[in-house]
Amino acid sequence: MSNLLEIDGLKTGFDTERGPICAVDGVSFELQKGKTLGVVGESGCGKTVTAMSIVDLLPKPSGKVLGGRISLNGKELTGADQEVMQRVRGNEIGVIFQEPMAALNPVQRIGKQITEALILHKNMDKGTALREAVQLLEAVGIPSPERRIIEYPHQLSGGMRQRVMIAIALCCEPDLLIADEPTTALDVTVQAQILNLISKMQDNIGMAVMLITHDLGVIAEQCDEVIVMYAGRIVERAPVLELFSNPLHAYTKGLLASILRLESERKTVLPTIPGQVAPIHEFVEGCRFCQRMDRSEELVQDRPSYLEINPGHFVEQCPECTKEDSNIWNGRSNKVGQIIKLRRSEPFTVWVREIKMKAPHKQVLTLLTRRQKILNRMRVSLLQVEELKMHFPVRGGIFSRQTGAVKAVDGVSISINAGETLGLVGESGCGKSTLGKSIVRLLRPNSGKIIFKGQNITTMSQGFLRKKRQDFQMVFQDPAESLDARMSVGQLVSEPMIIQKMGKRHERNERVFELLDRVGLPRTAADKFPFEFSGGQRQRIGIARALAVNPDLLVLDEPVSALDVSVQSQVLNLLMELQRDLGLSYLFIAHDLAVVKHVSDRIAVMYLGKIVEMTDAEKIYRDPRHAYTKALIEAIPVTDPSRMREHEPLEGEVPSPINPPEGCAFGHRVNAPNYEQSKGKDIKLEEIESGHWVSNCPCCVDR
Repeated sequence: MSNLLEIDGLKTGFDTERGPICAVDGVSFELQKGKTLGVVGESGCGKTVTAMSIVDLLPKPSGKVLGGRISLNGKELTGADQEVMQRVRGNEIGVIFQEPMAALNPVQRIGKQITEALILHKNMDKGTALREAVQLLEAVGIPSPERRIIEYPHQLSGGMRQRVMIAIALCCEPDLLIADEPTTALDVTVQAQILNLISKMQDNIGMAVMLITHDLGVIAEQCDEVIVMYAGRIVERAPVLELFSNPLHAYTKGLLASILRLESERKTVLPTIPGQVAPIHEFVEGCRFCQRMDRSEELVQDRPSYLEINPGHFVEQCPECTKEDSNIWNGRSNKVGQIIKLRRSEPFTVWVREIKMKAPHKQVLTLLTRRQKILNRMRVSLLQVEELKMHFPVRGGIFSRQTGAVKAVDGVSISINAGETLGLVGESGCGKSTLGKSIVRLLRPNSGKIIFKGQNITTMSQGFLRKKRQDFQMVFQDPAESLDARMSVGQLVSEPMIIQKMGKRHERNERVFELLDRVGLPRTAADKFPFEFSGGQRQRIGIARALAVNPDLLVLDEPVSALDVSVQSQVLNLLMELQRDLGLSYLFIAHDLAVVKHVSDRIAVMYLGKIVEMTDAEKIYRDPRHAYTKALIEAIPVTDPSRMREHEPLEGEVPSPINPPEGCAFGHRVNAPNYEQSKGKDIKLEEIESGHWVSNCPCCVDR
C-alpha cells in the first residue's frame, strides 16, 4: 500500500525573545491511505507543532520549518506558496483543532463557518451548502441542527463546539484528517459516535487519520500504529499491539503506567512520571528524558541513535531509558497500574480563615485526618440541593419576546456530606456545568433551594453572598479562559483574599507561596503569567486560587479533561491529597467515567437536566439499573488493543431541552418498547435499595 503522507527529518523552530528555539527536532514517519496513526506524549512535546507544520499553520512570522521534507500524495508541501496550501487545507487535508472556542469565529454563525469550506472547495451555492451543513451537524450528533446552524459559538457547550469543528473538518471528505485532541471535550457516548463516524469515512473514501490525543484508550481502539513524542522527538514508534504489549522506552512505560482503568482501586495514589518536560530553550542535545530524570552528563550530551529493534518497532537507543529493568519510580516495577506512594513536603502552613497555624506536617496531617474521620462518621450534611431548576429564556421575533425556555436543570436534588466527593456524569449539554454554576451562585436559579451549611443561599443578595463565597469555590473547565492573561500568577491567587479582606499584603504574599508549594509549583511561578505554563500547570494555578480562601466545598468542572494521562494522574493525586489533609468536599463534574469512579464516594448520572441514577461509586459500575447509565459504561474505551470491543453508538438524538418529550427523554431517544407507558407519568427518583436512587421510568429501568 502506497504512502499518503511522508515526513522526513522535520525540524520546526520559532523566533523568541531568548533567541531561536527548535520545537520539533528531526521527526520522521509515514502514513498510508486508510490507516490511522496515533500520536501521544505530554503537553509541550511537539505533537501539535508537528501537525501545524504539515498544513503550514504555524504562527507567522516567528514559526517556520527549518528543515526536512513533507510530502502528500507525492506532492511536495515544504516551501509551497500560500495559494497551493489554501487549496490543500480543508480539501485534501482536514484539521480538527484542539481548542474549538479559539478556532471558531465568535462573530460568525455556525452555518456560515461550515458553508465557507463547501462553497470554496466544492463550488456549492449557498442554499445547497446550508442543507449540507445541517446534515453534517446531524451526523456529528448535534440536536436540533436546524436551530443550531443560526447560533453563535458562545451559545453552544464545549462538546457541541468540538462537534462543529469536526463537521467543518470532514465536510470536503479529505484524503488526510489531522485530528488534534478531537474528543477532549466530549463525553464517552459522543466520543464513540465521533470515532465511529471517522471510521466509516475511512472505510468509504480511504481517508487516512493522524490522531493526536492524550486518551490512550482511544489510541488502543482506533489506531494501527503509534508514535510516542517527547521534547520534540519521537522516542518510540510501533504497531499499536506491539507498543502496548512490549514498550521499550522508559517514557512509554511511564505513560502506559499512568492509565487510569475502571478496575483500579478507588482513592488510591496513581502512578505518575516524576519531574516535568524541560522548557524548550533548555533542551539538551542528548537524551532529553534523561535530562528530566537528572541523570549523568554523558547521557545528555550526545543524541541517541533511532533504530528499528523489531519489524516496524523503532526506539531511541538511550542506554539508560531502554535497559530491560529501567524503572522511573524509585526502583519499583513499571507494571501497568501499579500503585505508588506520594512524595510529600515536610512542613507546610494551614490557614483557617484569618488564623494561620504553623505546625510540623505530621501533626497537622493527624489533626485534619481526625477531623475528616469525625465528619464522615457523623455524616454532616454540607450541601443540600432541592428541586433546583435553571431555565434560560428563548426569545424570537422583532420584539425579542420569550417564545420558550431551555430547561438546562429541571428539578435536581442532590446532597454532599462534609469530606465527601459526589461525581456528576452525563453527556455534553445535559446540564452538569449549569448545575455547578448554580450551586456556587454564578447563576441564579428559577426555583428550588440551595442550602449550604444550614443556610439557604438560593435568593441571597450579592452583598451577603460575597462574604459567603469564601466557603465555596469553583475550578473551571478551561484554565486558559478562566485565568486572566494580564495578571501574574501571584495576583491571580491573591485576588480572592483581597476581595475577602483576608490578611495584610505580606501575609497574602506568604500565603501565595504556600499555596503554590501545596499544588506543586515553584515560588518563582508567582511572577510569571498563565501563558508561560502548560495545561496541567495552569490547572494547578486554578486549584491554588480556589484554595486561597480556605473553602469547604470545591465545584470541579472537568478539571482534568484536557490533560495528558501523566499530568491527569498528578492533578488527581493532588486533589485526593488536599481532600484528605484539609477535609474538603467536592462536586466533581467530568465525562471520563474511570476518573469519576476513582475519586468519588457517590456518583450521580444526569440526562437532559435531570438525575436518572445516583448511588455508591463502586455499585453504579457493578450494578447499573438505568439504561442510560449502562450505555455510558458500555461506551468507555478499553485501554488494551488485544481485547478491543466494538462499540454500538447510542441510537437517536438527544431531545431538545426547549421541547422535551411527554414521557421519558431517554426512552424517547432510543425508541424504547415501553416508552408509551412513561407518557404522563411523574418520573422521579426512587430509592430501590439503601442509598441507590433510580428514576421510576417504566421503559429504562430493570426492576
